[in-house]
Amino acid sequence: MLRLSDTDRLDAGTRVATIGMFDGVHLGHATLIGELIAQARATGRRSLVITFTRHPQHVLRDGGDRVRMLQTLDDRLAAIQALGPDELLLLDFTRELAATGSRAFMQLLHDRYGVAALIVGYNHRFGHDQPMPLSEYAALGREVGVEVTKAPEYLGEYAPVSSTIVRGLIAAGKVADAMHCMGRPYRLAGRVVHGFHNGRGIGFPTANVGAIDPDLILPHNGAYAVMAHVDGQQYQGMVNVGTRPTLDNGPQLSVEVNIFDFGGDIYGHPIALEFIGFLRLEFKLGSIDELRQQLSRDRDKSRAILDAYKTKHPN
Repeated sequence: MLRLSDTDRLDAGTRVATIGMFDGVHLGHATLIGELIAQARATGRRSLVITFTRHPQHVLRDGGDRVRMLQTLDDRLAAIQALGPDELLLLDFTRELAATGSRAFMQLLHDRYGVAALIVGYNHRFGHDQPMPLSEYAALGREVGVEVTKAPEYLGEYAPVSSTIVRGLIAAGKVADAMHCMGRPYRLAGRVVHGFHNGRGIGFPTANVGAIDPDLILPHNGAYAVMAHVDGQQYQGMVNVGTRPTLDNGPQLSVEVNIFDFGGDIYGHPIALEFIGFLRLEFKLGSIDELRQQLSRDRDKSRAILDAYKTKHPN
């Protein structure tokens, strides 16, 4: 996949494009980009995915709650690349771009980036105008020489799917449902940092995952079965997202993973977690012994979930 710059100028009429944030690059996005590639090949043009450096609400909202993202920019671009388009154009979303109307934006795509056809998804919207029916977008496109068509709707087992739906699933702790919508597990990456050092004393040493991108959404407080990736190796494990109430460590939120069958020193190392299944909500237990027993049950449940996952996804 060729990465284009917003300063590039492309030959007129040479691209079939689609545009969107593509956060999470879920199965609906995969359907859209698949249609893009098919139409480009059928017309002898190149397939172009246009996306943005930042979510529009991160630019337009002054304070308040920001949209929590499903992927970092690098992970999003890698997931788009894996779907096989010819080219990707990354635009910096600015207030100036946000103020551009739909017609002017399509004119820009036509004149600067060689877009002859634009394929939109079911919840399409671009330009600062109020959302329009497809027929109005198509009419604007005809005025500037861009054919606007709608991609087939994703009709898989977990339809409908959208980035908003996936965010809601993650926020509710429904990581298995989110995985089915995305076509892969939800992933958090960071670096192992020093934590409270409680786990080793109770027989469940943990790696405290810090340096997580603050724009990413965290799963609901609770325990999860995960695949942990560190130093080029993959391990089974379980993670707690929360405040460790039984250990009275205060209100600070942490992400702590117990990696099974692992004893290495990985402080300072990059680590990535893939969330495969929900185990339980976080709750306070009456004693350290009760916590130890609960963690043993969590580990057994995690192994069962992860063994089943690996059987279906051996690679």
